[in-house]
Amino acid sequence: MTKQDLIDCHERIKPFIHITPVLTSRLINEMVGAQLYFKCENFQRMGAFKMRGAANAIMQLTAEQKKNGVVTHSSGNFAQALSLAAQGLGVKAYIVMPNTAPQVKKDAVRGYGGMVIECEPTLEARERESKSIEDRYGATFIHPSNDDQVILGQGTACVELLETQPDLDYVVTPVGGGGLIAGTALAAHYFGKHCKTIGGEPLACDDAYRSLMSGQIETNETANTIADGLKTQLGDRNFPLILKYVDEIIRVTEEEIIVAMHLIWERLKIVCEPSSAVALAAVLQQKEKFARKNIGIIISGGNVDLSQLPF
Repeated sequence: MTKQDLIDCHERIKPFIHITPVLTSRLINEMVGAQLYFKCENFQRMGAFKMRGAANAIMQLTAEQKKNGVVTHSSGNFAQALSLAAQGLGVKAYIVMPNTAPQVKKDAVRGYGGMVIECEPTLEARERESKSIEDRYGATFIHPSNDDQVILGQGTACVELLETQPDLDYVVTPVGGGGLIAGTALAAHYFGKHCKTIGGEPLACDDAYRSLMSGQIETNETANTIADGLKTQLGDRNFPLILKYVDEIIRVTEEEIIVAMHLIWERLKIVCEPSSAVALAAVLQQKEKFARKNIGIIISGGNVDLSQLPF
């Protein structure tokens, strides 16, 4: 994936996305001893960065593929992103969701025009049902994070950030399925001036940290974290990019995530979900590393259940 691929992708999806704002906080800067620039993808359409990759992936399909629709399995932000992107492009979206997913999430997907197909809450069941829809309708499967066109789309958030703040020393992003950090690392490599990419990851599900250490994709036995959007694992398309371009992954505790989330709500006056706070938590944990640097932080999304706030 080249610099031109990122440029072309950004131009292609601009009619379907928001160019999200970059916020700063003097108090948080003083706490860290650095200049922090928050790229607010919580203000993105459907409330998360995933709209970017979903739109790009659908736009790259052939006319025949678009006619037959797209399918994914997700109970989170990508389910909504693919539904909304497909609706805007006149494409059917089949969304496989576990029957245990909150009703509010199923309703949100339907509200964006997605066709919800429920299954048992296991990865095997999700993959089996997705394959069944592929076979039955000829729909094209689009993975939430392990897809080249999705990765390029997610990278455009960092492209925009570097357009406004070209002298960043670091850009820090949460790590879950790997699509955001892989795309971010590509953008930092091609558009930054010696800008390093660092990931933040919950200690409770640190498969990406261990994968970067071992050089092969690791898995988690459990994933008991408040950062529910980061419970997925890396894939064979994004992992090579992470190995090549990501400098480090910093693990943070549940308490550190909550403190960072509270700080974002209180000082930036914005709503972010726990997964988004992981990047700031990593910076707060390692203040010495980031002191006197210019740091970009991707606030990945703001789709939070207000009845389940941790503070």
